[in-house]
Amino acid sequence: MTKSALTSITALMLSGCLLANAPEDAATEPSNVPRAEQPADCPTTGVALQVLGSGGPIAEADRAGTSYLLWIDGEARLLIDAGSGSFLRYAEAGAKLADLDAILLTHLHADHAGDVIDILNSGGFEGRTQPLAIVGPGSASRFPSTSEFVARLLDKESGAFAYNGGYLDGDENKPSLTFTDVNSMSGMGDMQRVVMNDDIMVLAYPVDHGPVPALGYEIRVDGKTFVITGDQSGRSVVFREALRGSNPAVLFAHHVINGERGQPRGLHRTPEEIGELAAALEPERLVLTHNMQRSLSRIEDGLAAIALGYSGPVSVASDLDCYAL
Repeated sequence: MTKSALTSITALMLSGCLLANAPEDAATEPSNVPRAEQPADCPTTGVALQVLGSGGPIAEADRAGTSYLLWIDGEARLLIDAGSGSFLRYAEAGAKLADLDAILLTHLHADHAGDVIDILNSGGFEGRTQPLAIVGPGSASRFPSTSEFVARLLDKESGAFAYNGGYLDGDENKPSLTFTDVNSMSGMGDMQRVVMNDDIMVLAYPVDHGPVPALGYEIRVDGKTFVITGDQSGRSVVFREALRGSNPAVLFAHHVINGERGQPRGLHRTPEEIGELAAALEPERLVLTHNMQRSLSRIEDGLAAIALGYSGPVSVASDLDCYAL
């Protein structure tokens, strides 16, 4: 293989997406995608996790980049990822930065973190005064830590959006940000409790996403849990074993590739590997999100592969879907 070809493959792996076997009709969604019945709106009482963005790194159909909101009694308490396009979904959902306990990032690909600056910029008009926690992975080659990522955006001297630099020190009518960088390279490292208050506990788990530092999250609230896989390969053994038999209310699995050859298995779980993970965790429901056309176009094959390991209900998320406890 030539040096230029190797460089091109490395760049695609770092971007989180290889284009092998992409369908020609990439803007058209199949009609046989299973959907869960949805309420008209997220409930104003109790606990729910809303999928703001259910798409991936390519502009396909009407899906924003990956993002979630945890709602408790009508207030958005956690924002998990803020992929490109999720800023609009965040507004449509009616979320406010003033209500958030924390922003959690699974990793620093643009389709998971591209709209963080927009949400912070908008929140600067809300008059929040208490600090806001931001949690995400630590650093690796070509990937800054989460705290450095935000500093590169907001530093008052050299940041790309220096005019919002008040977030870094609580000045200029901005709340200060606090940071937790979680060691997560190659899916190794320890589980870390990153949020804990009277009604929410969040545990961050290292997952394997090839060369990209990445996390999955377990959110415990009201005696039940939601689990978000983040982008992870089948090598994410720490995540699987730590959560084995945990029986979450919903397992949100990132559905990026199909089972055909040429897919980036070093970065993502195949449908069969998603089924194996679900069989280990035993969720009440499996929801496929972070969907790409290459996986949706083969949804029947994917569901059959998942069913080899997991026999519970499976649905495919769309933007603004809401799953209540």
